[in-house]
Amino acid sequence: MTAKLVLENLKHKPMRSLLSVFLIAVPVTLILCLVGLSHGMLADSARRARGIGADIIVRPPKTSMLTLSGAPISEKLVDAIQQKPHVALALGMIVHPVTSVTFVSGIDLAGFNQMSGGFKYLEGGPFLGLDDIIVDEYYAQQHKLHAGDQVTDILNHRWHVSGIAEGGKLARLAVPMRTLQDLTGNTGKVSQIFVKVDRPANIPAVLAELKTILPDYNIYTMEEFTSLLTVENVGGLSTFIDVMVGIGVVIGFAVVLLSMYMAVLQRTREIGILKALGASRWFILKIILAEAVVLGLGGTVVGIGLSFAARALIQLLYPASLTQAITPEWWPIAGAISLAGVLLGALYPGLSAAAQDPIEALAYE
Repeated sequence: MTAKLVLENLKHKPMRSLLSVFLIAVPVTLILCLVGLSHGMLADSARRARGIGADIIVRPPKTSMLTLSGAPISEKLVDAIQQKPHVALALGMIVHPVTSVTFVSGIDLAGFNQMSGGFKYLEGGPFLGLDDIIVDEYYAQQHKLHAGDQVTDILNHRWHVSGIAEGGKLARLAVPMRTLQDLTGNTGKVSQIFVKVDRPANIPAVLAELKTILPDYNIYTMEEFTSLLTVENVGGLSTFIDVMVGIGVVIGFAVVLLSMYMAVLQRTREIGILKALGASRWFILKIILAEAVVLGLGGTVVGIGLSFAARALIQLLYPASLTQAITPEWWPIAGAISLAGVLLGALYPGLSAAAQDPIEALAYE
């Protein structure tokens, strides 16, 4: 009986019902997209860090997990680390921001190839000159670049695209280290150091020695470093997501409150008839809440579908700038948030409907 009444009520005003579902889906999509972007971009950073092939990373003091500030490390330290026992290769690298999410890395290509196995080129090849640049496939797709093209919007310098490389190693953009050092005024300086150990069994010993001689530096194994690239370990990101979740609850609450309030006004005579036939307050309230739950579940399903559509659109338009992951573990969370919002929003209209006087409701025009 209750299910039939709920379905008939939703079918009676299909446009209102569909619009309510869509508006409830918006905060669900917002939550899933923000969480997906946070997880996706961190996972992409970890994947590219692992692609370098290093065993240990040495970063300057007071450095955040995602960004580096300048190039404060002398190249002499790279040479000193190279001389340590069991160190097969020490490689310095300078990193400079191009946008808030894109960085260019200055590398010694010969050393990088030795450590990582080298880039896999989809077009072109390695550096041939000091003004050459290698871009990964996602940056090339977003900016419509091909090997042989000229690029002028990176550090106000004219670059020649020598190669398009497969993604997953280093940064989106790689240039000769000396050129980037000169352009940024960091001659003889690097941003971080990658260390390759001769045997995996010697990694703990090398790590301990580096921490002893460089007590103020942030030194990790690559496994430790990539494991720290999570939402919980990035300052402020978890709080930002919590705020967005709160906004989603507020939006869901407001949408359902308005929708259900209008539904109650439109069905005043119907409610009066039900009460005249003996329907209890709880029965009326149950119908209103059940209708809200159906809208909330529908909005959740549509919101999950829209998150896939948003991911596809982001991959098409901004493959190098934004990486969104699909996070199924957040689907029930987003659904629970949606249902909490719609139940809160439907509570006042439901109580108002349950409290209506049947005589006045029957006389309502």
